Amino acid sequence: MAELFDLILKGGTVVNHDGEGVRDIGIIAGRIAAIGDLAGGRAAEVIDAKDLHVLPGVIDTQVHFREPGLEHKEDLATGSLAAVSGGVTAVFEMPNTKPLTTSEGALADKVSRARGRMHCDFAFYVGGTRENVGDIPHLEHLEASAGIKVFMGASTGDLLIEDEATLERVIAAISRRAAFHAEDEARLRERAGLRRPNDPSSHPVWRDEVAAMIATDRLVRLAERYRKRVHVLHVSTAEEMAYLGEHKAWASVEVTPHHLTLMAPDCYERLGTYAQMNPPVRDGRHLQALWAGIADGTVDVLGSDHAPHTREEKDHHYPESHSGMTGVQTLVPVMLDHVNAGRLTLQRFVDLTSHGPARLFGIVGKGRIAVGYDADLTVVDLTRTMTITNDWIKSRAGWTPYDGGSVRGWPVGTFVRGHAVMWDGEILTPSIGEPVRFHEGG
Repeated sequence: MAELFDLILKGGTVVNHDGEGVRDIGIIAGRIAAIGDLAGGRAAEVIDAKDLHVLPGVIDTQVHFREPGLEHKEDLATGSLAAVSGGVTAVFEMPNTKPLTTSEGALADKVSRARGRMHCDFAFYVGGTRENVGDIPHLEHLEASAGIKVFMGASTGDLLIEDEATLERVIAAISRRAAFHAEDEARLRERAGLRRPNDPSSHPVWRDEVAAMIATDRLVRLAERYRKRVHVLHVSTAEEMAYLGEHKAWASVEVTPHHLTLMAPDCYERLGTYAQMNPPVRDGRHLQALWAGIADGTVDVLGSDHAPHTREEKDHHYPESHSGMTGVQTLVPVMLDHVNAGRLTLQRFVDLTSHGPARLFGIVGKGRIAVGYDADLTVVDLTRTMTITNDWIKSRAGWTPYDGGSVRGWPVGTFVRGHAVMWDGEILTPSIGEPVRFHEGG
């Protein structure tokens, strides 16, 4: 008797650890049950994926969805809608909300808000502070905890850890891989006078490569001393990439699509404050070094650092303008355009967005297309040429720095645990997100 599946995704080019090949995928109860020729199988639903590529679900391990407290920019529903509209099946969300996500209660509140409202699966970072160092072993292992996130610069109040003694206490306390924004706060304060009024091109002058390198070196030295795993977020400089390439034992590396795509000074001339990010978009020397880090394997993952602000907030005169841009919805099409341009292979893209996150963070049942794994799938048309527009963006912020840009390669379908959440731009199954599970708790 033919096997009965809930869903068969038929005839797509499946990209997994076995390479690429035309295969069917059979799904039962939200998990992958069979891969191969399923012509003899029956299913409640069959979706034709002919001429499309089926990738493991894209996991974006750095987003800011702003809830609670900053919902005028974004919330968990709108941010996750943007995610699945762009082919992203799971996200790790950041702790700089109001109130800050620094306690068990604040994390539980976010999980409660997410259930029944988020369109993709989710985990939440807990901010590491001077006050909660003693709680870190507990906070790391709570439901939906992605681990600890530390701001070494570019933040304020309790989330800023700028002194080495407190940083050392945090690193000594962690057991899971922890994530760090590595810019040296003391140097940023010293150089604040280099910001030129109404000139966002001075942003990378102020937040220079030395500020990044000081913090990254401090972080990695402590990680090596304590033999603890650290994750350096949004690496943006040639100096950091060269250094991290020689210190891979305990430090992993993230880069972002905007640091791989936008380049100073052109981006500031075209976009003004809409190109303003922390750490900044830099010149071609740094962009080339980031691509070299992808080519030589130094880079482990891609994260969007989706950090929406309203147009009003971005339109303030520099330096009063807010740093951050939308990115979760454009991660897949922007990077597929780079694939089509020959800057990286499709397999490397999959490694950076699926295999890599699962490997680094110990995610249970996600990150690959394999029998027994969650049926999280990102279906793409590598041949489709589209124009990214502000109107397409689902984020509450309603804008993208890529507005008007043409890309080749487009997300066609998003499947979360076997549910067809998005297909060809239409949301089919909203609000089914559940906590991401981890081998080390969380």
